Amino acid sequence: MVTGSGGSRRHRGPATLRGRTSELRVLAELVEAVRAGDSRVLVVRGEPGVGKTALLESLATQAPGCQVARAAGVQSEMELAFAGLHQLCAPMLSRLVRLPTPQRVALQTAFGISTGPPPDRFLVGLAVLSLLSEAAGDQPLVCLVDDHQWLDSASAQALEFVARRLAADPVGLVFATRDSGDELAAFPSLAVEGLPVSDARALLDSVLAGPLDARVRDGILAETRGNPLALLELPRGLTPAELAGGFGLLGARRLSGRIEESFRRQIEALPEQTQRLLRLAATDSSGDPLLLWRAAEQLGIPIHAGVPAVEAELIDFGAQVRFWHPLVRSAAYRSASSQERQEAHRTLAAVTDPQVDPDRRAWHLAQAATSPDAAVADELERSADRAQARGGLAAAAAFLERAAMLTPDAVRRTERLLAAARAKSDAGALDAALGLLLAVEAGTIDGRHAAEVELLRGQIALDQRRGGDAHRLLLSAARRIQTVSVDRARAAYLDALVAAIWASDLSSPKVREAAEAARSAPPGPAPPRVLDVLLDAVALRVTDGYAASAPALTQALDMALTLDAGRGEFERWLRLAGGRISQIIAMEVWDHESWHALAAAQVQFSRSTGALMHLAFALNYLARSHIVAGNLLTAERLIGEDRLLAEATGNPPIADTAMMLAAWRGQEQEASALIEATAREATAKGADRLVSLAGYASAVLHNGYGRSAEAYAAAREAFDREPMGYGCHIVPELAEAAARTGNPQVLEAALAWLSERTRVTPTDWVHGVEARVRAFLSDGDAAEQCHRESIELLSRTRVRTQLARAHLLYGEWLRRENRRGDAREQLRTAHEMLQSMGADAFAERARVELLATGQTVRKRVDETNLALTAQEFQVARLASDGLSNPEIGARLFISSRTVQYHLRKVFTKLDISSRTQLHRALPSDPDPVLPR
Repeated sequence: MVTGSGGSRRHRGPATLRGRTSELRVLAELVEAVRAGDSRVLVVRGEPGVGKTALLESLATQAPGCQVARAAGVQSEMELAFAGLHQLCAPMLSRLVRLPTPQRVALQTAFGISTGPPPDRFLVGLAVLSLLSEAAGDQPLVCLVDDHQWLDSASAQALEFVARRLAADPVGLVFATRDSGDELAAFPSLAVEGLPVSDARALLDSVLAGPLDARVRDGILAETRGNPLALLELPRGLTPAELAGGFGLLGARRLSGRIEESFRRQIEALPEQTQRLLRLAATDSSGDPLLLWRAAEQLGIPIHAGVPAVEAELIDFGAQVRFWHPLVRSAAYRSASSQERQEAHRTLAAVTDPQVDPDRRAWHLAQAATSPDAAVADELERSADRAQARGGLAAAAAFLERAAMLTPDAVRRTERLLAAARAKSDAGALDAALGLLLAVEAGTIDGRHAAEVELLRGQIALDQRRGGDAHRLLLSAARRIQTVSVDRARAAYLDALVAAIWASDLSSPKVREAAEAARSAPPGPAPPRVLDVLLDAVALRVTDGYAASAPALTQALDMALTLDAGRGEFERWLRLAGGRISQIIAMEVWDHESWHALAAAQVQFSRSTGALMHLAFALNYLARSHIVAGNLLTAERLIGEDRLLAEATGNPPIADTAMMLAAWRGQEQEASALIEATAREATAKGADRLVSLAGYASAVLHNGYGRSAEAYAAAREAFDREPMGYGCHIVPELAEAAARTGNPQVLEAALAWLSERTRVTPTDWVHGVEARVRAFLSDGDAAEQCHRESIELLSRTRVRTQLARAHLLYGEWLRRENRRGDAREQLRTAHEMLQSMGADAFAERARVELLATGQTVRKRVDETNLALTAQEFQVARLASDGLSNPEIGARLFISSRTVQYHLRKVFTKLDISSRTQLHRALPSDPDPVLPR
């Protein structure tokens, strides 16, 4: 057995650190900060060979009092999901038992330790965060990740998640990368550049066997730009004559290419069997020496063939087979002919245990294939299934794409390309998915596959928020799929109809076309699924109007409410358009209880399963429900959680709910900016529904400040668009503004619109708003009776914002009637309710009215909110709700240690000593987010 002394690294490491005083100081400061209990993230950037790895090696050996965990990206492993992450976490896996169950299960599944449903990639990230925090609880931890640019995408995403969420944990995370991409742009970075001329000259002299002409030396120094690896390796690949004349160092190729060429020359100078061994080692990225020697034995390569490579300081054969530098591996692999590479892959596949590492074996078989091979394609497809089960969608897509290329049967090849495109789409690689669809279309495909291509194009367009394109593609796909599968076609029709509703108002030709197509589709199975009832009800709403569709809408809502969140049907409903449209229906029929229940169920289900992409939308729907209920503090918490989720995933937060909250709070500057930005973006994308929502928020903001003309203009435009489900929000704003600006015709139109709804969906909410509009149109006793009726009806609901507004409007009417005593009672009630909610503009309106009646009311200053940061307040509120530190950490995407850190600060600021005192120290929150 050939073993390496590691001499090459010990010899070259100090040399390549020559002149790195400032860089070493930065790393030393990072270690000191971690030892002191702080977290640090650092990105070490630089070209190949500049010394990044040497700096990481130095840090690893000079981190007293710290644990060191390491991982390195390997170019040939970029398609193996979580390979890099497993390297880093393997020494800590004994601590998995301390993690919350969903996190532990997610990480075990990702690493293939156990089987289960595919874990959400961000739940995996949270599990890694918790695992590192647990490990750092015993001793500060420094994690070194070399060659980040070659990490598999699943590992890279998880580690970037961790880097964003580290806070009060004694963990240092150092990435070394040659790329200057955006993935790590948000983190502090250390640029590693070429050595100063004096240090570069000394390093060059250390590897020269004899004297060198000064002009030639200066040429080498200029050519290498102080790159340590180039200074060490380029002269090794040149003859004395070339060195003397300065030849071989010129050319337009990148420095990495020239360094690799130098390594190639060194490899070609070795004995033939040694070259074959290096090429075989370069083909196997696992670094398993036993596997390498078994393969070498099959190829007739003797063990002693490794000695010259070790002596040339190109590779070490120890517990792991390690090339001195990734460019050595690259040079060795590229130096092989295509036949030699295929032979190496074929041999490695033969010696790889299909039970222990089936995916690596399948990948070797694929690389060894010289022509289509059905058996190898089948193996790759099985690997794709395993990758998807571990949550490695990108890896699954890569396996499927390669399987498709090796599939001899044209139909099967098309199906695998489509599956690869779906996997890429689910992984967020939308452009790559569209590229695979072009490959599908380039072949000979039948009508069914053409429809599948169009369907996936439509779903990608919807993900890209191109509503008009999505509607057109999905509708066309549904019609084509209908000839093959009625069940799938009806699901596509629902997607198309929802896309049209999001893109346009109900009266638009696009929406009507989608609805009529859905109504003409063959009926679904008996008994009907929730999906079928939803589709029929929404289509009927568009084609036949509100009154005709109300019974069907109510039935669809009832069926959605009876779904069991613990069963697969609920998950299928949530992942289709049904999850969104059900809540739109609840608002359309003025059923706040059902709306709230559906939103809460979606949040609970998404949290429990780690479906974080669905959680973002569910959080916003639930936040809107709380805004209507007057629980603005709770809504803020939910929106804050969405912001944390957006930060964790790298996606933008859903700003329209924050826009609504700012409008209700009377935060004029913030609300106006959000309204303008939302309207501008929605108009550019043709998303009429969001334009209407921005109009509604504008009306709320202006009504709060008593600017009735502006409120009327905004509400009227939104009302005329007739956005499904938004009428219950828009009409109260329109009616109030119309009454205050003297528009009785608009009030009559609003009353007729409301009366149509009260006849078929007689909820207390819609009846209460209808009574208010009747009050606006009446005088004397009739008006008073309607105001009282509105208050009575709305008091039976959870719609406390409208109840408080009803008291305010009645109080204003009483003051105008010169009934100051009666007015004070209503205005005090309104002021107390609105102030406790945090609806500051409306509360100020009530206060000014009270002043007009002769009563003085002070403005409230909420000192607690001013004292705590946003995250401290969220932590405190969740702790007061009874959640444990791990549960709070899971909710806010931070570690338990960070939760404890925030709680200590909260206790100090609020002058309390325990969680039990939080309830009295924090502002009241009458309605927690969810029952625990």
